[in-house]
Amino acid sequence: MRHLTSLALALVVAAVLLPARADSPPAEWNRVLNSARGQTVYWNAWGGDPRINAYIGWAGEQVSARHGVEVVHVKLTDTAEAVARVLAEKSAGRSEGGAIDLIWINGENFAAMKRNGLLYGPWIESLPNFKLTDPANSPDLELDFGVPVEGLEMPWARARLVFYRDSALLPEPPRSSDALLAWTKANPGRFTYPLPPSFLGTTFLKQVLLERAGSADALYGPVGDADFPAVTAPLWDYLDDLHPHLWRRARSFPANAGAMRRLMSDGEIDIAFAFSQSEATAGIESGELPATVRNYVFDAGTIGNVSFLAIPFNAAHREGAMVLANFLLSPEAQLRKQDPEHWGSATVLDLEELTPEQAEAFRTMDLGPAAIPAGRLGTMLAEPHPSWTDALEKEWNRRYAVR
Repeated sequence: MRHLTSLALALVVAAVLLPARADSPPAEWNRVLNSARGQTVYWNAWGGDPRINAYIGWAGEQVSARHGVEVVHVKLTDTAEAVARVLAEKSAGRSEGGAIDLIWINGENFAAMKRNGLLYGPWIESLPNFKLTDPANSPDLELDFGVPVEGLEMPWARARLVFYRDSALLPEPPRSSDALLAWTKANPGRFTYPLPPSFLGTTFLKQVLLERAGSADALYGPVGDADFPAVTAPLWDYLDDLHPHLWRRARSFPANAGAMRRLMSDGEIDIAFAFSQSEATAGIESGELPATVRNYVFDAGTIGNVSFLAIPFNAAHREGAMVLANFLLSPEAQLRKQDPEHWGSATVLDLEELTPEQAEAFRTMDLGPAAIPAGRLGTMLAEPHPSWTDALEKEWNRRYAVR
C-alpha cells in the first residue's frame, strides 16, 4: 500500500491480527455465522468506479475464505433500479427468496424503501462490529438525509463534497458560491457541474441552496411542508446568473465526476469537485491530473453524508448479508477502504473504540497529495430531507434541460 508509511504498514498488520474492543460473538451471532456458510449474497451496489469495484471484489474474497459466503456484485448505474425491483417483488407477493440480499443505499432510495416497508430489520445491533462506531455518540449515523435509520441499515462510509484545482495555476480558489460565481464570470467557460439527476450534479444544487437560502430549516423537513418556489428562488436566480458563463455556456454538462475530471485533465476547466477526497489523488497518480492539484472546501462548509447498507425485507440470504456487512465494519476492511489506493472513503468507526495499534494505523495513513487533513475539512453541512432531491431535479429539468 503506497499510501501507508512503513510504521502504518506494520500497524495495518497489527490491525488484522489484534481483536478490536468488540466482545466475543454471542451464541446468536454464531448461529448467523453457521447459517450463512454456503450462502451466495447478491450485493446490489453502484458499479461506476473501478477502484470501488475492486474493493468490493476483495471483500467478497475475504468473506468467502473466512466464512464460506460467496458474494456476487450486481453492478448498478442507479440504486433506484434495485429499489424498483424489491418493490415489484412485494407487489407480486414475493415475501421470501428475493433476488437482492444487500443494497448500498442512502438518501431518497432509503426513504422510499422505508416508506414502502421494503426493509428487513432492525438488524444492525446484532453485528459484533457495530459497537465500534460508538453509536451512542455518533448522531450522524442515526439519520440518513434526515430520515431516522432505526436499525434498518448499517453505516458503511462517510463522504464530503470537496472541490479541487491546480494550485500552481489557482493558488487562491473561490471558497463560497458567491466567490465561485464572480470567478466564473471573470473566467468564462472554465467551470461546470455534472448534469442532474446525477448524484454529484444534484449535490451541487443543494450546496448552493444551503448557502443561499434565507433559512435552511425548511430543507430539513418534507418538501411538501415548505413553500418550494420561495425557498428555492435564490438557487434559480444564482443558476440563471451562472449558466451563461459555464463551459459550453451550459448547453451541455458532464455526465458525472469522472467526466468532469476528464474535462480538467484536457485543460477545458480549472475547477472540479467530487464526493471523495480520493478523486483528485487518483487523477494525480494515473497521470491524468498535474501533481499540483489540491482539494479545497468552502469556508462555510460543504455537504457531507453517510452511505449505508440495507437488507431487503424478502432477502433470500439474510445471514450471509449480515456476515458480509459485519466484515465491512471491521477495522481491517475500513482501513483498506480509507486508503486512496483502494478507495479513499472515510471510516465510520470511532477510533477510540479500537485498539491503540488500529487507531494509529488510521491516523498515520497517507491520504494522498491532494487530500485535506480531516481536522481541516471544516463544517459538514447535513443533507436536506430526501424529498427535496426529486423536487430540485424536476424543477432544474423544467428550467434548464437542453431540448
